[in-house]
Order: sequence, then structure tokens, then C-alpha cells
Amino acid sequence: MALKRHPSSKAKKTKKTPRRAKYWSGRVTRESDALDLDRRIFTWHDPARIAASLKRSAERSNWRKTEPYRSAMSMLTFYLNRGGRNLPSSRRRILEHAKRELRRKFGKDTDR
Repeated sequence: MALKRHPSSKAKKTKKTPRRAKYWSGRVTRESDALDLDRRIFTWHDPARIAASLKRSAERSNWRKTEPYRSAMSMLTFYLNRGGRNLPSSRRRILEHAKRELRRKFGKDTDR
């Protein structure tokens, strides 16, 4: 005859951390002083406009720790990576195109 376990003998559930406190990447996006980005820049539909705005922000910033091109590209890549699998393919396509535009605007265009 099998013994029934008491409900309290199951593994204890861990206390859920609020989403806002759990993900450092969200805090970086909200509070970073590295670049003063235009509001909702990553929701725009025009890759050239996104690239131009990132370039302008990177060149104006006194907070960045590296050259403007690397700061702008880093911010765009950070956002793409943060979106991960949850980023819709249409949005990913626009942002990948914005990366190409950003390379072109900084004169770093290679034959890719």
C-alpha cells in the first residue's frame, strides 16, 4: 500500500521577485546615462531614422566611454539581444537594417 504524502512535504515555492527588480537589462534601458536617446526610438519603423538618431545621440554624449560609433552600435545590439526570442521578426528585421544604416552613416560599411 502506497503512502500518501502530506501537502506540506512538497518543495517550497520560492518567493517571486517583481519583474522590475529581477531584470537588470530593463533598468539599464530605463536609467542609463550613456546616451540620451529619443523617446521610443526602438519602436520607429524607419531604419535610417533610427540610425541617424543613434548617431546624433552618440556624438553629443559626454557620458560615453568609447568612440561614438561603438556606443551607438552597442546600444542597438543591447536592445536586440534584450528582446531575444520575444522580439517580433518584423521588428528584428528593422533593427538589423538600422545596424547596416548605422555602419554606413559612420563610414564603417563593409561588404556584408
